[in-house]
Amino acid sequence: MSESMMDPETGFSRNQVKKESWKQVLMLAYQSLGVVYGDLSTSPLYVYKSAFAEDIEHSETNEEIFGVLSFIFWTLTLIPLLKYVFIVLRADDNGEGGTFALYSLLCRHARVNSLPNCQLADEDLSEYKNDVVIPQQTTLGSKLKSTLEKHRLLQRFLLVLALIGACMVIGDVFSAVSGLELSMSHEHHKYVELPVACLILIGLFALQHFGTHRVGFLFAPIVIVWLLCISSIGLYNIIRWDPHVYRALSPYYMYKFLKKTQTGGWMSLGGILLCMTGSEAMFADLGHFSQISIKIAFTFVVYPALILAYMGQAAYLSQHHELASGYRIGFYVSVPENLRWPVLGIAILAAVVGSQAIITGTFSIIKQCQALGCFPQVKIVHTSSKIHGQIYIPEVNWTLMILCLAVTIGFRDTKRISNASGLAVITVMLVTTCLMSLVIILCWHKSVFLAIAFVLFFGALEALYFSASLIKFLEGAWVPIALAFIFMIIMYIWHYGTRLKYEFDVQNKVSINWLLSLGPSLGIVRVRGLGLIQTELVSGIPAIFSHFVTNLPAFHQVLVFLCIKSVPVPHVKSEERFLVGRIGPKEYRLYRCIVRYGYHDFHKDDLEFENDLVCSLAEFIRSEGPKRNGHADEPDKEAEEFMTVVGTPSTHVDGVRMQDDVDDDDADRPGTSEMKEIRSPMITTRKRVRFLLPESPKIKDEAKEELQDLMEAREAGIAYIMGHAHVKAKHGSSWIKKIVINLGYDFLRRNSREPAYPLSVPHASTLEVGMIYHV
Repeated sequence: MSESMMDPETGFSRNQVKKESWKQVLMLAYQSLGVVYGDLSTSPLYVYKSAFAEDIEHSETNEEIFGVLSFIFWTLTLIPLLKYVFIVLRADDNGEGGTFALYSLLCRHARVNSLPNCQLADEDLSEYKNDVVIPQQTTLGSKLKSTLEKHRLLQRFLLVLALIGACMVIGDVFSAVSGLELSMSHEHHKYVELPVACLILIGLFALQHFGTHRVGFLFAPIVIVWLLCISSIGLYNIIRWDPHVYRALSPYYMYKFLKKTQTGGWMSLGGILLCMTGSEAMFADLGHFSQISIKIAFTFVVYPALILAYMGQAAYLSQHHELASGYRIGFYVSVPENLRWPVLGIAILAAVVGSQAIITGTFSIIKQCQALGCFPQVKIVHTSSKIHGQIYIPEVNWTLMILCLAVTIGFRDTKRISNASGLAVITVMLVTTCLMSLVIILCWHKSVFLAIAFVLFFGALEALYFSASLIKFLEGAWVPIALAFIFMIIMYIWHYGTRLKYEFDVQNKVSINWLLSLGPSLGIVRVRGLGLIQTELVSGIPAIFSHFVTNLPAFHQVLVFLCIKSVPVPHVKSEERFLVGRIGPKEYRLYRCIVRYGYHDFHKDDLEFENDLVCSLAEFIRSEGPKRNGHADEPDKEAEEFMTVVGTPSTHVDGVRMQDDVDDDDADRPGTSEMKEIRSPMITTRKRVRFLLPESPKIKDEAKEELQDLMEAREAGIAYIMGHAHVKAKHGSSWIKKIVINLGYDFLRRNSREPAYPLSVPHASTLEVGMIYHV
């Protein structure tokens, strides 16, 4: 029966996924064409034009054009096809991709997690187990792992490396406009480029709130028509102008090209590398689709079409030397005259789709960074109830639109746009190569020599392109560096401030002995109701609690220290969501509940979360074993040993369930005949809460009394006690730290949203307790 159940968080039937796997794979492959491959598919519009911009000339011998074709072919074959499709895509973080997914893998396997509130219990999650049980690690691999775990400097370097990769994708707004501007022929460029490009970009960003799946269905036919168009024209040009152009695919032509052109040929590599712009989107957007769907779409559709298109252009240009000046070296000269207007229309539409890959990738990266404590809180809208990775972030969307419009208006020289886009792309690829080498050793437990070979082979090729792009730093390539640097400063300041704030919490938490000395009433008045004290601590009692009771000696009859945390896995299963434990003896009615979310999990609505929370507490009370007696001599440092994993009510159908009654009548409801009821006494005619408990095993009287208190507290209402920290640099700190904390972090905190909880806390039930943290 469990096999046919609906997954409560995805909405997919597990059997249905198995039966329709190929249908779903092909559907995802179709959608990926509209989201992932738009940018890569439009590269033939500007690669030859950028390569021959000024560094090399097209001569009668055709050595340059054939050399460029050979470089394009081997670049597309070695990096997008071999590196990404066959190697990097396998390093997914349980379905998620991108530089932060690689960082997440390394965090788990080498304990270099940037999240300060990580627990050993998190490693029991099934998501961890999927890839941890692997053959024994090599000796060199073990030494590397221990080195990373011991040195904070190396851990910070790893974080910065992941941030560089993420920020370069965000900073590459040029990919979103380069294809659009270069899709227009020279005759139309002057008159319609600016207004048309701006209007199309505004329309594109306005579409984002409809969701990735709708945008993918809308854009996929455009990319398919475009690929069919360029491959057909390429095949036509090969047959008509030079059927032997395939000889140029030999690596020998690359040698001849560099030997003849020397420095000019090396500098032209900055234009040639644009043939793989968008390749990084295959990995960054992996969470929206699947490995096999992205591999099928690229290997059988995109790759052959691009090779035919580039070969066709080279075949045409090899027979037309007199036209090779200015824009005439570009794409449209190789298109038959009577097809140029229709092709122009398709090209503009395809270039719009090309912008989508960067937008989608940026949304995913920002969400991952936020979940891992590296980005201020922003509003995240889940546009699909079935696929977690499909999200929309309004603030980021409109910020990207402003950046794109600024680039479109400010960078009228398309050569500068190409330079900027090339540097951003190759930087992301270099970061991916570096992180992948660590994944090969630490996660896959392969030989160190294999990882070195991977870095030397792909790293050398990418470093060659990187050097050619870097030489054009002042010719536009500085802009993505500047944008990425701004984003990285924001991310690092936020991460640094968040980590110091958590460390202050840990150092100033209240000892269990202080709590026990107060007695069962905690030395204060216990009023009816359930108090949820939000904290980032996974153990111990937060300083905010003692600060509150010192100034206002009254608290609720049931207290729950609630920690909502992100763990470095994409998804946490429902049955592993809640981690529940007890603080102090049973009569204190103090509990800790840790709610764990993966960085791509979908948060439930308010009422459902509250019910799940209360039911998880009730299930913990009912099923608590004799080993935990709540004696006063149990040290708080061992509290984590007594934390119990409790699933949501939908995952333990034979456990405790909660039911609300709004009437005085107790009409029997279907399905409850075999359940015992524990209900709270009626005080008024308002909503009454009752728990439906399984008939066996028998529940002790002590547990029944505790459940009774919990129900009365739930019925009286839930109050939310939120800590509001003002973080300041402590006296004696360096001036750099004071600027970062007192100005940078404080500015970001004031201008970002409140922490994203899985419920919208009602203002009428909220109490904020302010404290100044001197860090």
